[in-house]
Amino acid sequence: MRSIFKKINEKIINNHSENASQNNVSNNPQPLHFSINQNIIEMRNTLGNSSDLSIREFLLGKNNLKAAVIYIDGLVNKDFIQNYILKPLIIEKDEILQDDIYEQDLFVLLLNRVLTIGETREVSDFEKLYESLLSGETILLIDQQVKGIVASTKGWRDRGVEEPTTSNVVRGSKEGFSETLRTNTALIRRRIKDTHLRIDTKQIGKVTKTDVAILYVEGIADEKVIKEVHIRLDSINIDGILESGYLEEFIQDKTYTPFPTVYYSERPDEIVGGILEGRIAIIIDGTPFVLLVPALFIHFFQSAEDYYQRFDISTLVRILRFLAFFMALLIPSIYIALTSYHQEMIPTTLLISLGGQREGVPFPAIVEVLLMEINFEILREAGLRMPKAVGSAISIVGALVIGEAAVQAGLVSAAMVIVVSITAISSFIFPSYNMSFPVRILRFIFIGLASILGLFGICLGLFLLTFHLCSLRSFGVPYMSPLGPFDLEDQKDTVFRFPHQYLFKRPHSTGKKNVTRLAPEKDKGLREEETR
Repeated sequence: MRSIFKKINEKIINNHSENASQNNVSNNPQPLHFSINQNIIEMRNTLGNSSDLSIREFLLGKNNLKAAVIYIDGLVNKDFIQNYILKPLIIEKDEILQDDIYEQDLFVLLLNRVLTIGETREVSDFEKLYESLLSGETILLIDQQVKGIVASTKGWRDRGVEEPTTSNVVRGSKEGFSETLRTNTALIRRRIKDTHLRIDTKQIGKVTKTDVAILYVEGIADEKVIKEVHIRLDSINIDGILESGYLEEFIQDKTYTPFPTVYYSERPDEIVGGILEGRIAIIIDGTPFVLLVPALFIHFFQSAEDYYQRFDISTLVRILRFLAFFMALLIPSIYIALTSYHQEMIPTTLLISLGGQREGVPFPAIVEVLLMEINFEILREAGLRMPKAVGSAISIVGALVIGEAAVQAGLVSAAMVIVVSITAISSFIFPSYNMSFPVRILRFIFIGLASILGLFGICLGLFLLTFHLCSLRSFGVPYMSPLGPFDLEDQKDTVFRFPHQYLFKRPHSTGKKNVTRLAPEKDKGLREEETR
């Protein structure tokens, strides 16, 4: 037994020593060599003689000092390199390294008088050199110098700003985020022209080194939430981040819940609205979907268009969304409970009609529901994966054709087709597609409870669902705020949407620091004008 513990202890010590040695290596990056040829050989070996590694060698100054411009083809703007790096170096070469210019002044001369590129900086080790090179920047190396110059020449092709595909509105901006980080930050910066907007950038992923930006307005966002976002992002240790869904799983408060606790959107106006409420946006390079935290239950029923329409119309639409939530969740289970256990609650005329429809159907109600629900889920998934031109036709026409055929074949009743159709349509009304997933999952749980316990099972399920929702938190904020805990002031913008002139304060759950967003004096003046 002692020998076993001794081996385990030795293994732990060896692992710690290996980790310590690796940390020491990473903390002491390799400096650049004095010889430019040695630097180029080192880079070729490290990058494996990649075909997209471009090295343009030339002579610099009257002393014919060897220099090289190095970049990754496809990640840079070659016009920038030609016009602002190579051309000035070649044309101005006679002014470089004159007799009165000391060798240590070379970099000062290049940065101040020769290179006309917008952003430059010095680099002295290979780790930062590779990081800059693989990010689309150009490296200038000079012989007999143990440092180089990094010039910002990023210029890869991107999709540009297009209309969002997942958040359509009738009235509002038609701009959507793209896959480029700086394009997305610019879309937000263009809407928030305030000096307090902060953009903190970091890299996540040991291999991909994906750029991630954290955006918030200093003085409005809660400092505790900002700190918590940084802590959770810094704790991620993974090879690569390819999409915002990676980060969403890492930073969410509770893993084992069907409900999303991180909001995402590809609409800049929606993200800006969240930032102005005191929430924090997280932009990931390579995806148009931007994360927004904290994300509360009520946020998934609100749309950016709610604030562009009249308050009464927005309120009516929000009530319809909540009604559709319960319809999509409970209609199939209520149908099963009434037809299987509580026939006395159905009006006599309707009961006779339902009985006539079910005559000849060989399956109980629960089998009918499961057949139709599973069939519709398959059609919905097929419609998403098919080409856009035929996907919608397959999901809609397929459901109608199969439903009609099932009724004629006597496999299901006509009432069941109506129930499933209403359920499916209700699940499409949510502004956030992310909220439809928990509804689809929980629907089957309620179907099972209704088939076993009837209406009592549905009530039990609603009790457990409410208990679960109240136990959730998003970055320390109760998930059901401001409904539970109840906040009277915040009810002006939850299920109901009051007129803008009455929304004096930001939501208490997110904008705790600077709660005022509309001065009462301005509101008073508006109301006086209305009375006149």
